[in-house]
Amino acid sequence: MLVEKEKLAEAIREAIEKAKPRKFVETVEMAVNLRGVDMRKPENRIDAVVYLPHGLGKPRKVGVFGRGEVALKAKEAGADVVLSPEDIDELAKNKREAKKLANKIDFFIAEAPLMPEIGKKLGPILGPRGKIPQPIPPAADPTPMINRLRKSVRIRTRDRVTFHAPIGSREMDPEKIAENALEILKVVENKYENASQVVKSVYVKTTMGPAVRVI
Repeated sequence: MLVEKEKLAEAIREAIEKAKPRKFVETVEMAVNLRGVDMRKPENRIDAVVYLPHGLGKPRKVGVFGRGEVALKAKEAGADVVLSPEDIDELAKNKREAKKLANKIDFFIAEAPLMPEIGKKLGPILGPRGKIPQPIPPAADPTPMINRLRKSVRIRTRDRVTFHAPIGSREMDPEKIAENALEILKVVENKYENASQVVKSVYVKTTMGPAVRVI
């Protein structure tokens, strides 16, 4: 383990205490700095969707591309937007609307047969934002995945040795935020054999507050 939960919780508590009160509920974020890894090589990069056991204090927005039963179940599950195959064509014609949607929705799910069409027509917009849909089998119930993604975050290093991830909100219990943070660090531990050498430093902070070093 890169860091003990107690040490993380202590740093998170300190970061929250040092942050001035704001007129909005700040997010608690974690920054992880790596070293000795060549990020020009795609196999060294991290790109993962991480489930946070305690969520972020408010659910992430999930969109579903689907037809018939899938669309119906997605609506029943409270998906933030449900898109039909016709909507894919409409969005492809209206790049501005497509960008607006891609920026608003955190995660997308799509019936597997729709993936080639989405990739061809919306890939240039969704891809760079890390929003390519996660496929589900035709006629599958999207509810479990919707519920999981509502409490998930995506972490991506791209070609940089630093990545940031939201791990909770200021109003949450620091212990629970620490448990969320450990899930992010597990991805790093599983990715690199010598994770303790690869991780240069870890910081936590609120959206506008000062950073507190963990390791």
